[in-house]
Amino acid sequence: MTAAHLQVGGLVYPGMDQLDFIGPFEVLASLRDSTFHVIGKTHDPVRDFRGLILTPECGLDEAPRLDVLLVPGGQGQEGLMEDEAAHSFLRSQVEGGAWLLSVCTGALICGAAGLLRGVRATTHWRAFHLLPYFGAIPVNERVVVDGRIVTAAGVTSGIDGALRLAAMLRGDTAAQVIQLFMQYAPEPPFASGTPHSAPPAVLAVAERLSEAVARQREATARRIAAKLGIPVG
Repeated sequence: MTAAHLQVGGLVYPGMDQLDFIGPFEVLASLRDSTFHVIGKTHDPVRDFRGLILTPECGLDEAPRLDVLLVPGGQGQEGLMEDEAAHSFLRSQVEGGAWLLSVCTGALICGAAGLLRGVRATTHWRAFHLLPYFGAIPVNERVVVDGRIVTAAGVTSGIDGALRLAAMLRGDTAAQVIQLFMQYAPEPPFASGTPHSAPPAVLAVAERLSEAVARQREATARRIAAKLGIPVG
């Protein structure tokens, strides 16, 4: 467990899914003796893919050395997949010793930066098959911890990943107190939270609605795999 003051940062960018960010933020910003930094490429406000506005407090080149770095996903992840400035920032923070928490397709950004080679990882079910394009070892779990890299599956799993990370940083009791204050005890009204539990008709609709995005992600992943020298089928 880490006892020193923690510098925690979360990346925001246009088209991200705000819940990928806000869920873990609620947990990580609650850690005792810590400071949370909202980081963007610039100071300009960004809109998530449904229109919510988030405002960075600092740019990539102004961020401090972090102990924890949160990378959310969302449809706008495409905009960072081939962004070397963003990749360099991620690599420098991880090489400097930061824990990395990716949520949803944030894992693809981390993979594009070369941070998932040989790493056990997960991501959103619609992009899970792309993990090998970045040299990652796919693990079909809600949260996967491999060394100092924590990957969470789709959207809401970011809360679970952040609580796991909170426990590793400050202990189980501290993480459970945060969970209690959040009253995080999900009782979803439907069993449609995974492709395996959703009714076939529901899964078919979800796949159809996301088909164009899925095709674009795969095309981008193939280009990046070629740059990384990773063979794909």
